[in-house]
Amino acid sequence: MHYLNILYSDSSQKFYIGETNNIEERILKHQNHSYQNSFTKIATDWRIVLAFDCLNREEAIYLEKFIKRMKSKTFNNKIITDPSILKDVLSKRKS
Repeated sequence: MHYLNILYSDSSQKFYIGETNNIEERILKHQNHSYQNSFTKIATDWRIVLAFDCLNREEAIYLEKFIKRMKSKTFNNKIITDPSILKDVLSKRKS
């Protein structure tokens, strides 16, 4: 199983959108700055605000890129409130 995840930092007031097959391990790596050149090094208070189940990595990457193209905090907040929006995005992709 793969996940699309959205992290949020209160101190930086930023979202981080990514994908993983192990959410707990991934957030620990971001918190500990294991990724030296990662955007997440700007804060240490990242928390998971959305973990969306995907069938595979390809689906998770598609959603990650879709959300990043939107470049919108408003859209991020919408999908956090209503993750079914992501199901709609995937269904339109497949048709």
